[in-house]
Amino acid sequence: MLYAYASATANNGSAFAGLNANTPFFNTTLGLAMLMGRYLTLLPLLAVAGSMASKASVPAGAGTFPTATPLFTGLLVFVVLVVGGLTFLPALALGPVVEHLQMLAGQLYP
Repeated sequence: MLYAYASATANNGSAFAGLNANTPFFNTTLGLAMLMGRYLTLLPLLAVAGSMASKASVPAGAGTFPTATPLFTGLLVFVVLVVGGLTFLPALALGPVVEHLQMLAGQLYP
């Protein structure tokens, strides 16, 4: 059930196969989860965007980090690779962990 609600909220659209979600209760609650997940999360984002848009522009000074240099490009690529790696590393690490646990279970319970 948690996967069905998380999937509906995240705009994925898939449902857990063992869950019979075509009932009035699930149709209503999954629809409300979609509304909350899709539209209510936009309100804080719009508030932050409005706050940032209303700020005055400050001219570049001695402490300004230039964005048109190879250093900025390198740092940006590095951060994107690190965040992407940290996103996929847990999923990649789970495979060997599960295989090891299955091997141990096979040795303990032949």
